[in-house]
Amino acid sequence: MIGASAKVESRVRHRLSRVGIIDVGSNSVRLVVFDGAARSPAYFYNEKILCGLGRRLADTGRLDPEGRRRALKALERFAVLARTMDMQSLQTVATAAVREASDGPSFRVEVRDRTGLDLEVASGTQEARLAAQGVLLGWPDAEGLVCDMGGASMELAEVAAGAVGRVESMPLGPLTLGVADGKAEKHGESGLSLTPVIEGLRERFGGVYKRLFLVGGSFRAIARLDMELRGYPLHVLHEYRMSPGGLMDTLARIRTASVSDLHSIAPMSVGRGELVPNAAVVLATMIEVFRPDEIAISGYGIREGLLYQNMPEKLRRRDPLIEVCRAMEVSSARFPGFGDKLAKWVRPLFRGRPSEQKRLIRAACLLHDVTWRAHPDYRADVCFDNATRANLGGLDHAGRVFIGMALRHRYSKSTGAGPSSALATLLPATLCQDAEVLGRAMRLGALLGGASTAGMGTLRTDSSRVRLAIDPDYQALFGETVERRLEALARAMGKRAEVVM
Repeated sequence: MIGASAKVESRVRHRLSRVGIIDVGSNSVRLVVFDGAARSPAYFYNEKILCGLGRRLADTGRLDPEGRRRALKALERFAVLARTMDMQSLQTVATAAVREASDGPSFRVEVRDRTGLDLEVASGTQEARLAAQGVLLGWPDAEGLVCDMGGASMELAEVAAGAVGRVESMPLGPLTLGVADGKAEKHGESGLSLTPVIEGLRERFGGVYKRLFLVGGSFRAIARLDMELRGYPLHVLHEYRMSPGGLMDTLARIRTASVSDLHSIAPMSVGRGELVPNAAVVLATMIEVFRPDEIAISGYGIREGLLYQNMPEKLRRRDPLIEVCRAMEVSSARFPGFGDKLAKWVRPLFRGRPSEQKRLIRAACLLHDVTWRAHPDYRADVCFDNATRANLGGLDHAGRVFIGMALRHRYSKSTGAGPSSALATLLPATLCQDAEVLGRAMRLGALLGGASTAGMGTLRTDSSRVRLAIDPDYQALFGETVERRLEALARAMGKRAEVVM
């Protein structure tokens, strides 16, 4: 067993390597260090400085002088930080402001002279493709239209069947728009009305897009405001979904609010608050013209897209949720490798469930032991918080709650939802019950198995019974605690317990 665990750990460590990315955007400059270029990498370090390089770019054609000074200072800091970290590689990318400004080339020379960093400038179509690839990192099956708003530009890209289709870039960022009385009057120096521009995009793309994926800091700020106004119980932006009608109400409120009003609803920087009303105008027009059925927020963008771009196809095809849960098991569980065995053991209880739910069951089993170091009095709540708040890809909010509730029941004797009651409203009652059944089953299996399935026997269920059959060689494992946990599992299923030895 030790040898098998070592092999699992070796495979995971082999896939993990520390990768740094410096992103010089039109509004912010950011250093992100991913602890692992695996299918679902962890954020080892993440620092952002709002510089405003693209401020007044549409009027002057040049980088903002103060923004340029601040960006250079930030890049000097990031270059030194990067040298202190054990990174396999460091990539740089600059977007619309540096790409479009007449002094963009001289800025790149100054950056190289002062920091040693060689800024790679992405074209508009490259930027759109990277943003779409970032969405695919989190949603392998994403299908719809990706809309990425930076400070000085907006990129659109089609995604379907794990691939990026048509892409396009337009100078429609909040730093380049002229807005008056809550309506975008023009974009850039062209003086074109915003609505015809978006309608032109719609004609060129031509498809019907049921889902609009939003990428970028201004859109995330809008989503945070929408969460607060709705009283939404789970404050995780990635995979947050909104209806067009509800979001339009939020956008209307944003356009008439002051920066201080917005800050009182959801704290944000002054710089971000100044950009959000312009972003709201563009987004409202996008919704009116493209008419999606649903809008979803992506926490992943061009930085994650760079990672995805460098992944071999075989790695891209892996499930990001299962990959990160397995990595968490290897790093934190007492018996790495047992989670998949536990998932197979509980499988008879969930026959006929859809494949997506079986995937969530497997993920929960991989995570069932990663919080064992937490204090026993708080372990149930800690594992619930970990599941619902962790940076997990390939997982919607209902899935987060399902896994969290299952793990809470795995460590709790109580039958109530406890602190998860508000979040339980995101799940239908049948899934809440399945989460409790899974938690009770994991609680029983962990007691019987530990690191091996040899003594766990088999679980079976019919219309009235939950039957545990134990191998004669392991009958000594059955005792009062095992009996209580089996009975708790049976009660959760509305059945009676039966033991066969």
